[in-house]
Amino acid sequence: MLQKTSRLSLVEQVAQQMEGLIESGKWTVGMRIPAEPELMAELNVSRNTLREAIRALTHAGLLKTRQGDGTYVCSSSALGVVLQKRILRSDLLQALEVRHALEREGAHLAALRRTEDEAQELLLLLENCETALAHGDVDRYIAEDIRLHQRVIRASHNDMLIELYEHIAGTLQDVIASLVRREVGTAAHLAMHRQLVEAIVLQDADRAVDVVHRYINESKVAISSGDAWKRI
Repeated sequence: MLQKTSRLSLVEQVAQQMEGLIESGKWTVGMRIPAEPELMAELNVSRNTLREAIRALTHAGLLKTRQGDGTYVCSSSALGVVLQKRILRSDLLQALEVRHALEREGAHLAALRRTEDEAQELLLLLENCETALAHGDVDRYIAEDIRLHQRVIRASHNDMLIELYEHIAGTLQDVIASLVRREVGTAAHLAMHRQLVEAIVLQDADRAVDVVHRYINESKVAISSGDAWKRI
C-alpha cells in the first residue's frame, strides 16, 4: 500500500515509493500502473508532482507511457535497465563470460545450500527437459532448459546473485535459446545438465562447477565458429 508523503522532496519520495512497488513485484513488468486520479489520492500529491515522478522513472527505464493508453512497467529494477543497456553494447563472448562467472558461483553455492525441496524441483525440471527432447519439442526443451538454470541460481540463496543473473539471462534469453537450439540435438548437452543437477543434489560443489565450466566452453566454441554470433 502506498504511503502519504512528507513535505520534503515530494517528487523524489513518490518516485521512490513507486520504484519500491516495482522492485517488490507488486507492480510487475508489463503491468499498467493505476490511473493518475487513484495515485494522486493515495499519495496526496498534485498531478504535476505525480507526473514528474513518473517522468523520472520513465527516464530511468522503469516505466513507459503509451499515449492514450496509460503507463506500463517495462523493467523490474533500475539495475536491470543499466545492465541490459551495457550488455547490448557488449561483445557476445564477453557477456557469456559474465554469465559463466555467475553460473559457476551459483552452481557452487546451490550445491552447498540447496534444500530438499529445491533438489526435487531440479530433478523434476531435468525430467521435463528429457521428456521434451524425447518428444522432439525443441521449444519446450529450451523453455525448460532456461527455467532449470534459473532455479539453480535461486538455490544459491544469494539475493544479489539471483538478481544479477535474472537481468543478464533475461537480456541474453534469445541468444541462449539460439545456442541451445544448435546444441539440443547432441546427447552431450542433456548429459551435462543431468551431471549438473546430480552434483547439486549430491552437494558436490566442485563437480557442479566443473560441469558449468564445460558447457559454457561449448557455448564459447559455438559462438566462435561463426561471425554472426560475435555480437548481441
